[in-house]
Amino acid sequence: MGAEKLAALIIDLVQGSAALQRRARMELSAAQGPKEVAADIRKRFASLRRSSSFVDWSKQRALVKDLNGLLGMIETTIAPHDADEAFELLWSFLQLAPSIHERTDDSNGSVGDVMGEAVAIISKLSPRISVNPSVLAERILDAVAEAGYGEFDGIIPAMADALGPEGLEHLKQITEAWAATPASEHELARYQGFGLSFSPEDSVQRSKQSTRSIILADVADAQGDVDAYMARYSAEQLTYGTIAPDVARRLLDAGRVDEAFDIVNRARAAEDGKAFRMFRYDLDEVYEECLEKLGRFDELKTHLWGTFEQILSERSLRKYLQLLPDFDDIEAEEKALGLAETHPHLGAAIGFLVGWPSHERAAQVVTARADELDGNAYHMLSTAADALQARYPLAATLMRRAMIQDSLDGGKAKRHRYAARHLAECRSSELVIDDYGGFPAHEQFVAALRQKHGRKHGFWQLVEG
Repeated sequence: MGAEKLAALIIDLVQGSAALQRRARMELSAAQGPKEVAADIRKRFASLRRSSSFVDWSKQRALVKDLNGLLGMIETTIAPHDADEAFELLWSFLQLAPSIHERTDDSNGSVGDVMGEAVAIISKLSPRISVNPSVLAERILDAVAEAGYGEFDGIIPAMADALGPEGLEHLKQITEAWAATPASEHELARYQGFGLSFSPEDSVQRSKQSTRSIILADVADAQGDVDAYMARYSAEQLTYGTIAPDVARRLLDAGRVDEAFDIVNRARAAEDGKAFRMFRYDLDEVYEECLEKLGRFDELKTHLWGTFEQILSERSLRKYLQLLPDFDDIEAEEKALGLAETHPHLGAAIGFLVGWPSHERAAQVVTARADELDGNAYHMLSTAADALQARYPLAATLMRRAMIQDSLDGGKAKRHRYAARHLAECRSSELVIDDYGGFPAHEQFVAALRQKHGRKHGFWQLVEG
């Protein structure tokens, strides 16, 4: 048939679909070479930049697919042959973010994820990019300072290889100078007319200091300078459970175990002192690593067991058992499973016992404490019911009944189709349940539902349909 006739045929076949036509043209260009593909990609960028119509949720998936397709072409067709050209295209791609975000509702983060993927591809290319480090540093500062949608988040770690020591140092210097510069008219315009509690000048300076802190932290990380990374935080901030783990982790990586342990201890004390203590897994994990590196294994075991008792942490229990001598771990596991059965939070107990796995104990807990089941915990109960169905169908049925009753009692019409499915699963289980052990049989349960919720016609239509 020949390449030209085949190309014409393909174009005819995709008539009526703009997205398929664009994809077909780019794939055909790829056969000619990376320069042709790059030209087509730039045309598509220009088209996206000009577009102003709002993209509703029904069309957003197609847009995201199109954006991912463009990234794929850059990575597979251009990057292997010309890293600098691929980098410039990816940079232009990130600069599309404002125009795309302004006409989409990215509440599910799909557009942001595509931008993150572009940064990830840049990271892979970074060692092969031949750009003047100082010029690159200035481009990065401009981009990060102007980014309104986080599209350049992570760009400094991604570009660390290309920046090198010279570029990183230059970026640090120009960032400090930029942060100290009075607000420009362009910067002030961003904050005027919004009724903020701070003046536009104060708002610009606050924004600059925040951006400065982020940039300098990324530079410090890239330079392996833990002290510079820590310097961005006050003594009080270093006790925050959201900050201390990151700082302590860097100190551990630098071999400064005692300092890491001190920071983690102070953060844990601050968390314990709060009226409502949020459990922080990352803080606990770095605390455990400090204890391990310091050889304080008795303290580590005490901590792990305490954590397990508190929140039924599977990770903590497994780590605790690994620290015990042979055979002691078997006895400790039995004790732990017994504690799980009586844990005050039934959902946590079921989730732990199913995940461990100890399905027999999980089934026993469900039947013994059926009146405590929270049908609103549908994700956990659905997972547990599916896991127990084969060997413990009564326990699976009781959990499904709890979800059905929660949906109907709470008037949760959006869950009616799930409740109808659960009821069908209960009906199927009836064939393999020999003894309901004092619980109502299936027909009795359905009769009680009809008596209480007979007027919920939408649900019963789903059941009977």
